[in-house]
Amino acid sequence: MTDIQSQPPPEEKQGEASSDMSTLQANPTSEVQMEHPPPYMPPPYPPYYSPSPAVYPPPAPYQGGCIGINLPPEETGCPTISNPTPQTGYESVDESSTLVVSSFDDKTIRKAFIRKVFSVVTLQLLVTFSVVCIFTFSSALKDAVQKNIWVYLSSYFIFMIVALCLTFSSSFTRKHPWNLIALSVVTLSLSYMVGTVASYHDTTAVVIAMGSTLVISFTIIIFSAQTRIDFTICNGILLILAVDLIMFGFFSCFFYSRVLQILYGSLGALVYALFLAVDTQLVMGRQKYSLDPEEYVFAALILYLDIMLIFLYILILLGGSSNK
Repeated sequence: MTDIQSQPPPEEKQGEASSDMSTLQANPTSEVQMEHPPPYMPPPYPPYYSPSPAVYPPPAPYQGGCIGINLPPEETGCPTISNPTPQTGYESVDESSTLVVSSFDDKTIRKAFIRKVFSVVTLQLLVTFSVVCIFTFSSALKDAVQKNIWVYLSSYFIFMIVALCLTFSSSFTRKHPWNLIALSVVTLSLSYMVGTVASYHDTTAVVIAMGSTLVISFTIIIFSAQTRIDFTICNGILLILAVDLIMFGFFSCFFYSRVLQILYGSLGALVYALFLAVDTQLVMGRQKYSLDPEEYVFAALILYLDIMLIFLYILILLGGSSNK
């Protein structure tokens, strides 16, 4: 009887159930809800966990303007930017002024290179023609040179070795002061060789040959420096002409005649006059091909050799050699 009386009546149980439902609706986060969550609610979190919204850094603004749908600027609300300049972190430099300064520096370097080359060539010609005049006008020295032919052969071998080193070794050509020492050796050895050859000719022929060489060389250099005709593209043709000239001179040794001597001297002077025009334009640097400003020793060497070969072929042309 006591157990039956202690139990509440069914009406009271229904009232408690209705009160629990109202409590769930009023407090959805109560302990009752955590114990029996509905199927559409998230799972319960641990007591120490407090969810908070994630914080992300704001996106960097786009510097080039707004990106969006292809709409007019007044409808998108973005400011219009005319000719946007990328932010490189460097100050803007006037491109036209840079080009002007660069070309001015290049012209200055080229002019200094030309002055240096022709100064060296002038000094070489003074040395060589001085030796030629001494060997030609001095009878005692002329006889001594002609008797000691081994000095001529020694000068020839020294000239060939040093000239080939200067021609084919660019590092040796640019190494100061060895390049100037080698060029001095080439000048002295070739001066002795040309003076020895001139000693076998008449004095009048040597003087005419020197004058003709200076006039022809000066005229060709001035013309090549001023003309717009590009002679530097004719290297292949000149190489063929030079080989033909060498073969012509070789066969002329077996069939000697004054006509062949005049013809050989004329052709040789003409070919090396063309070589002088090509080499002058290489030094000037105004055409398709040019020499580097650091190769002033090589430039002086090729101009000097061209002028000396013109002088020697003019001597052959004049035909003043003797049979000593």
